[in-house]
Amino acid sequence: MKGILHWFKSSSKLKRWIILILIGIVLTCYGIAKILVQKEMDFLDVGKVVITFVVGFTFIVLGLVLLNKRNMELFIEATDDRMKHRKNVNVKSLIFDKTVYDRGPKIVVIGGGAGLNTVLTGMKRYTNNITAIVAVSEYGQTPSNSRMELETSLPLEEVKDSIVALSSDTKGELSELMNHEMKNNRLRGLKFSDIYFTAMKEIYWNDTDAIEKSNGIFNIVGKVLPVTSEEMKICAELENGYVVEEKERIPEIVNEKMTKISRVFLQPTNCKPAQGVIEAIKQADSIIIGPGSLYTNVIPNLLVNGVAKAIKESKAIKIYVNNIMTEPGQTDDYTVADHVKAIIEHCGEGIVDYCIYDTGEVIPEYIKKYNKEGSDLVEQKLDDPALRKIKFIKKNISTIIDGKIRHDPLLVAESAITLICNDLKYQDRESDPEYVMLNAKLKSDKRINKLKKEKAKMDKKSRKKGIDPNKKNTKNTKQSKFSSKYSERIKSIKESDAKNKKRIEK
Repeated sequence: MKGILHWFKSSSKLKRWIILILIGIVLTCYGIAKILVQKEMDFLDVGKVVITFVVGFTFIVLGLVLLNKRNMELFIEATDDRMKHRKNVNVKSLIFDKTVYDRGPKIVVIGGGAGLNTVLTGMKRYTNNITAIVAVSEYGQTPSNSRMELETSLPLEEVKDSIVALSSDTKGELSELMNHEMKNNRLRGLKFSDIYFTAMKEIYWNDTDAIEKSNGIFNIVGKVLPVTSEEMKICAELENGYVVEEKERIPEIVNEKMTKISRVFLQPTNCKPAQGVIEAIKQADSIIIGPGSLYTNVIPNLLVNGVAKAIKESKAIKIYVNNIMTEPGQTDDYTVADHVKAIIEHCGEGIVDYCIYDTGEVIPEYIKKYNKEGSDLVEQKLDDPALRKIKFIKKNISTIIDGKIRHDPLLVAESAITLICNDLKYQDRESDPEYVMLNAKLKSDKRINKLKKEKAKMDKKSRKKGIDPNKKNTKNTKQSKFSSKYSERIKSIKESDAKNKKRIEK
């Protein structure tokens, strides 16, 4: 009752619209009653009744619209931080301002390779506040001809891929442009992305500023930051004490020596984080690590000075997205627990709160393809007492893309956003615009995904019956039970009729 009385306070400005709706209802009812009671009506009486009904109905619609509008004003006034020092609510600038709806949680995604870009592609649907912290190392690999020719200092292949992943381009045009190799005689063999970043460095003097400015030039969702402004090289120490300093040789030497990776470390060991990296981690609401090559994409970023420390000290939700398949020469026979343990052994406890891993329900034919290359499904063993503080969440997050087993961007993002929403709910922040928008978007996406799955099942059934699901049904293609049952007999009758007709014509 107390909550209802708030509606009638003078400050709420709701009474006027409630009264307008009531007047509208009275006028509408009067118009309807007049028609029912009056037996004979002249033209003037009909006109009065119609006008009364229209005015009443207009008042009802107008009152409902303005009442909802005022409710939204009160909601924003109570929950939007920008209203703390403002007396009046500007509905046009706040309710219909895209930034109100796009303002989401601050997400930091750390990793490299296809796994990082998968997460970025999914997360940009829910928030604009994404920071991708990306590796800037070829880990001892020989620089590309394009890089050697242009004498670029940092390998920015991962940065380029993350910019493409966060772009609003859905047709793949930006990806095609950035990966384009020049055909001009003077520039033959040079990659456009390398030419672009070289030009940006010449203008802004260093790679970090060049990348930061690129975020705005390409109008991407969020921003991309290199993990360090120095080129780092990864080294792997094997269990037998042997040290590998070239990334591409790690699987080969591991198999040759019949051993496993004991630890990885960086050279130089004092790599400093790039400007903005530590700040982004400290301000994050959620930090997502992986998926990706454990020892060459995930852990190296965490070994940069200050990064792991900042993550452990952060109050953000820390999520690790586990790999679906093992990687030959790196994570052979690894379980889900082994992946998480490797991160903790390198960076210490407090680096992961949640681990999302796949259900493993992958079509066997695709697993066989990976088996031939030395890969297998990551075993779902979690019975390690050292990981009792970590919450493991089993989700169906795999899909098949171009014949390869991959993480589904939307399902990964959905799993992460669910955790963030649950955390906001736990903090009693269900009235926050952030929670309201995220929860609404999450429910909408779940409903759409459910419809897609149902459609896929129907299409599959149609294909089994020999019906093309993409082919539109027409009068010619629709068949009754009778016609389908006696189709052969009908066909033969038609053929005999056609022959008889030809004989008559002759």
